[in-house]
Amino acid sequence: MNGNNSQIAEQARALLGATKDFTANMANLSALIYQNVQDINWAGFYIFKNGKLVLGPFQGKPACVEIENGKGVCGLCAKSAKTVIVPDVHKFPGHIACDCASKSEIVIPLFKTDGTIYGVMDIDSPKEDRFSQQERELFESLADILTRACGGFN
Repeated sequence: MNGNNSQIAEQARALLGATKDFTANMANLSALIYQNVQDINWAGFYIFKNGKLVLGPFQGKPACVEIENGKGVCGLCAKSAKTVIVPDVHKFPGHIACDCASKSEIVIPLFKTDGTIYGVMDIDSPKEDRFSQQERELFESLADILTRACGGFN
């Protein structure tokens, strides 16, 4: 992580330490990301409920409310339980376009303490090939900070 990314992670630790409430922590983390990461146009969460990903707290334009498991970038992330980076969403088969301005995307899985998927953290950018290994490390560390702050989503 570079210096700015380290600062964002430290801010997240401080911000999310006040409560274990999932909704409050996801809302604050999405705002922190949206305000501090350049060249993004959406930052938020989808929560796995009844076999689908359901929209959670976010910053940006209105978004898809439900995503089928395995569909789109978020669904692929949830099904594979691995971070997914898409340099050009227009070349991703089955991409779900909520904002036509989005050109690249990174989605990070969120795990419960038992290892099952709780949801995903989704960040979109209006720039192609926006997300590097540095951003992957940042967002994965933020997902870990969120999980710990929420007591493992249990």
